[in-house]
Amino acid sequence: MTFTVIPAIDLRGGHVVRLKQGDYAQQTTYADDPRALAQRYADAGARWLHLVDLDGARSGTLDNLAVIEAIAGGGLLVQAGGGVRGEGDLRRLFDAGVTRVVVGSVAIRDPGRVAGWLRDYGAERLTLALDTRRADGRWTLPSAGWTETEAGTLDELAPWYAAQGARHLLCTDIDRDGMLAGFNLDLYRHLAGTVPSLAVQASGGVRSLEDIRAAREAGARGVILGRALLEGRFTVQEALAA
Repeated sequence: MTFTVIPAIDLRGGHVVRLKQGDYAQQTTYADDPRALAQRYADAGARWLHLVDLDGARSGTLDNLAVIEAIAGGGLLVQAGGGVRGEGDLRRLFDAGVTRVVVGSVAIRDPGRVAGWLRDYGAERLTLALDTRRADGRWTLPSAGWTETEAGTLDELAPWYAAQGARHLLCTDIDRDGMLAGFNLDLYRHLAGTVPSLAVQASGGVRSLEDIRAAREAGARGVILGRALLEGRFTVQEALAA
């Protein structure tokens, strides 16, 4: 089973930032040049890079497209999202060199349209971002940069997409995002059991190399690494070796 280590860069105003639990008021800025950071990750052996346009996630437009395009042209395989609302956005990201487009809010709000994209572009070109928060005993699905909560649940939507032929699912436990509290392993065990055909990417809370190993054992097919790398808790080389 292929397991992929994917460094992440969150973009806001063209800078590298991290938010705590998706809260735009709790931002830490790490670097001014995301292209240089992406190159360092590539030089360290990373094959994939995860890019998030945080401005776009909230505004619904691809605000950091120029930066994404510059990074995608640097040799890494890029999955990118934030602000994808229609097929035109999808095409702009593909034209910018993005290998897989991450669709979040539209995947929650308009599954029928995204199912059409899966058919038209192929399951390998899309990553569904069903980021979740536990509330009232359900895995709810916040959208629009996690500022709004939709009616559906993860347990309803993930199996539906699997039946539509989806391949890649990125799932973040929002309450752990940026908190360095470790992955929610129960969430990934649950997904591995209910939607085994989906290659699940674990995201939110990684703090150690042991967390990466544990996510793999829980059934995840990849990990997204953000704050832990930025703060030097381990290196890309160490993560790949783990």
